Amino acid sequence: MSLKDIAARAGVSLSTVSNVVNGYRPVGEELRQRVQSAIDELGYAPNLSARHLRLGRTGIIALAIPELDNPYFAELAGAAIREAAGLGYTLVMEDTAGAYDRELSMIENSRRQIIDGLIFSPVAVAREEVLARPPATPMVLIGEGVYDVPHDHIAIDNIAASHVAVQHLVSLDRYRIAFIGAQAGDHRQSAHLRLRGYREALAGAGLPWDPALAAPTSAFGRADGLLAMRDLLARTQPPDAVFAYNDLVAIGAMRAVAEAGLRIPDDVAVIGIDDIEEGRFSNPTLTTISPDKEHIGRLAVQALVARIEGKPVQPPYDIQPPFRLLTRESTLGGHRPVRP
Repeated sequence: MSLKDIAARAGVSLSTVSNVVNGYRPVGEELRQRVQSAIDELGYAPNLSARHLRLGRTGIIALAIPELDNPYFAELAGAAIREAAGLGYTLVMEDTAGAYDRELSMIENSRRQIIDGLIFSPVAVAREEVLARPPATPMVLIGEGVYDVPHDHIAIDNIAASHVAVQHLVSLDRYRIAFIGAQAGDHRQSAHLRLRGYREALAGAGLPWDPALAAPTSAFGRADGLLAMRDLLARTQPPDAVFAYNDLVAIGAMRAVAEAGLRIPDDVAVIGIDDIEEGRFSNPTLTTISPDKEHIGRLAVQALVARIEGKPVQPPYDIQPPFRLLTRESTLGGHRPVRP
């Protein structure tokens, strides 16, 4: 089966078929439908590998993330894999573990010669290092690790998301709201942005900023939330609500609340960010800020492929995907505590 056979069946020129199959030039809808009908009738399947090689490409793109075992990244990766396959590319995964040397190698390592482009979620490398090492192939950044670089960048508005989370807790008459996940370091990292949004939301609600309620963590897993929540509950004035850096931290915090013999949400309301599947089946189910992971994964692949294939695109841009509040049992269903 060849493009000539399709052209003969559709009654069009070979160049028209080539333009439809390879997307070289726009084709009118009537002609495109005739060609597509011929493709369907003849059962034609393009040889994507040959097409990529003909164009000097491998047909392989990479997704480098800091935690493959983090459900958020696993779910996002699934969306990216599906989108890449739909566009005729194979997506390979790289777990950098958030390590500086491994992240740096993703930018400059020679083995990147086998890929056509990179979707990269950096944690350890800084903006200056990304600027100093222009990648040989197109790169799209996701997450909050690096800003203000000449690459497409996709990340939710963490400050706005934090406002929504805290405002939800305030609406439930919670007045000692803790934040779990405070970090030292770059003020533009997601932990700092979420803490900033938390503080701004408190101020907007007329609640005082209490540094003792901003609990630091060494990382962002379940155990980190457990330990931080134990410390908060041991204080003379424990919180009546918690905004956790992410859902994993929130799930750990809920475990600590249960261990202390307290009830969620009656004694302590809990909210996270990420909308991982685990939170939909936890007991109680977890209220969360849900970024559109499917949209982020698709958009990252689409932006990268557009750069790889030299399609007309705007200069590198920043885009903030949508998010929404999903209210579940960890904040709803209990009684509202009375303020003293």
